[in-house]
Amino acid sequence: MAYSWLKAFHIIGIVVWFAGLFYLVRLFIYHIEAEEEPEPARTILKNQYQLMEKRLYNIITTPGMLVTLVCAIGLLVIVPEYLKQGWLHFKLGFVALLLAYHFYCGRLMKQLEQGKCRWTSKQMRAMNEAPTLLLVVIVMLAVFKNSLPKDLTVWLIFGLIILMAVTIQLYARKRRLDKEKQLAQPRQVPQQQA
Repeated sequence: MAYSWLKAFHIIGIVVWFAGLFYLVRLFIYHIEAEEEPEPARTILKNQYQLMEKRLYNIITTPGMLVTLVCAIGLLVIVPEYLKQGWLHFKLGFVALLLAYHFYCGRLMKQLEQGKCRWTSKQMRAMNEAPTLLLVVIVMLAVFKNSLPKDLTVWLIFGLIILMAVTIQLYARKRRLDKEKQLAQPRQVPQQQA
């Protein structure tokens, strides 16, 4: 019974953790793009994003990570045989990458707060795709274990990377064209009444 409870909360922790990571980097993108706004909107937006980032990181994302890790340790205590299986070693390696990503996001959050972040919004959009790839690999390892179809998995990951890169490029092009279109439209000046 303890195994089922730990597994359930492990999955819940994963969902919360990933939701937080996905949204956190999206907030970083908006935070960076706020630099393009005129004052006072720039300051208002940056302050709001900074507040949202801190709350998301400290109240949702980090607790989700902790629940995930504590329950994973509990599962390994109950079923220590998993530690002898190769799939778990690979999974733990990808989880280590995810932990590094998590803490790097915390570092970026501090850099944004201090105005020292040198990432562009386009670079940040690409960074936002990293947890998706990690999620796919981690879940596939957990489901297939030692019978993971490696060739198919490699092609799936490669396809996802290509799809994400193309999507980011298309979205950047759309934004650029929309901005050019907006700038090309003549501004309407209100007519003064006589």
